[in-house]
Amino acid sequence: MTTFPPTLFAGQRYAVLGLGRNGLPAVLALAQMGATVQAWDDGEAARATLAQQVAALPAAVQRRINCAPFNTLTGFDGLILSPGIPHVLPKPHPVALLAQHAGVPVLSDAELLFQAVRRAGSKARFAGITGTNGKSTTTTLLAHILAQAGLPVAAGGNLGPAALALPLLPDNGVYVLEMSSYMLERLDTLHFTAACLLNLTPDHLDRHAGMAGYAKAKLRVFAHQTADDLAVIGVEDDFCRAIASTLRTTVTPCITIAGAPTHPPADLYGQDGSLWRHGQKLADIGPALPGSHNAQNAGAAFAMAEFLGVPAAAIASGLASFPGLPHRQKIVATQNGVAFVDDSKATNADAASRALGCYEKVIWIAGGMAKEGGIASLVPYFPRIEHSFLIGRDAPQLAETLSAHSVPYTIVETLDRAVPAAFAQAVASATPVVLLSPACASFDQFTGFEARGQRFQALAADLADPHAAQTGKNG
Repeated sequence: MTTFPPTLFAGQRYAVLGLGRNGLPAVLALAQMGATVQAWDDGEAARATLAQQVAALPAAVQRRINCAPFNTLTGFDGLILSPGIPHVLPKPHPVALLAQHAGVPVLSDAELLFQAVRRAGSKARFAGITGTNGKSTTTTLLAHILAQAGLPVAAGGNLGPAALALPLLPDNGVYVLEMSSYMLERLDTLHFTAACLLNLTPDHLDRHAGMAGYAKAKLRVFAHQTADDLAVIGVEDDFCRAIASTLRTTVTPCITIAGAPTHPPADLYGQDGSLWRHGQKLADIGPALPGSHNAQNAGAAFAMAEFLGVPAAAIASGLASFPGLPHRQKIVATQNGVAFVDDSKATNADAASRALGCYEKVIWIAGGMAKEGGIASLVPYFPRIEHSFLIGRDAPQLAETLSAHSVPYTIVETLDRAVPAAFAQAVASATPVVLLSPACASFDQFTGFEARGQRFQALAADLADPHAAQTGKNG
């Protein structure tokens, strides 16, 4: 692994709007690769952070960065918008309109990473993973398997490091990128050697004018693929099954995956804690990957790793040694026989269903900012819920659904109240699991699902620490 040559984008000019996790690394990387960059963020703190970062750069690079609001984009080669800033729907940002009027493409930082890698002369391959749920686990799992097998690998994108924060890899290296729909709709030339669409359930519909637009954006993960590449697709929802039928008619080889045996059968599927292909067991699935949804994730990682040249035995070893991801069904504490499971990453009902389906009896902590449809789709899992403790802005909305199905609940408003109350209820009812799987976004009370999960872990640790109350420990 090495850095990119300093003249790759010499003579080019880029605009970057939004200086968060994606935008700030994009500014710094593009300038260090020779581009002139104008950057802006409406937040004063974000601009101050940029100034601090720029001050540490060589003077020649500093001169290529200008932090100023945009009046025109005429003469720019591209606009990099932070993923959360819309360029079409529900309403294009004014700077996106400037780009449109000037004929300037709106690009993802992942697109510019691909261009930089190819300009630098590297033939490193790109693996792209998308889907409504499971993409973070699958991205990290595939990167883990490749690294364990000795391949140079860099993982990031929508998960972890931003795309332009990744290093230059040699020809045998693999970039494993988690791709959101927002990133995929801003691609131009990026070509994934191995691409995967795990599943599709309604999400971000305001940004894509409904489910058809959302599916169209996700399908771009397969754009530019050839007969020498691989397409992997889950077949557990109607949308993906239809897409799989279409993919089968293209020149790109297509492998289907499922978390359990299906009819017609998927090429790779999970069964009895193992991964199978056409009736033959391939590998055991490690304890860090519970549930059928993770069996599908394992199938996707297996198919892609195998295509990228990793022997089956090495893939099986990687599956067994995978440590799991934070905030994805992680047991973070155990007290009085009660396991506290952090699944804060479950920011929609479909993600929460995967956790609820793993336990026969739970105390469920849920709530926050509900997605479209709320938790109505979770009704089949309601018999598993001994009691629910609801937090956040949309707790009353969730309470209505639970009440209509006679699920006991208490609105406690905050996680700090929910965790001790859930523990007491678990002990009283002999329920073995307290599950934080909110089925909602976290931004009403936290900076993100990570902060929500960390607070849950701290509160659970306090309950498991007999000295917490005496020491005033509060996480």
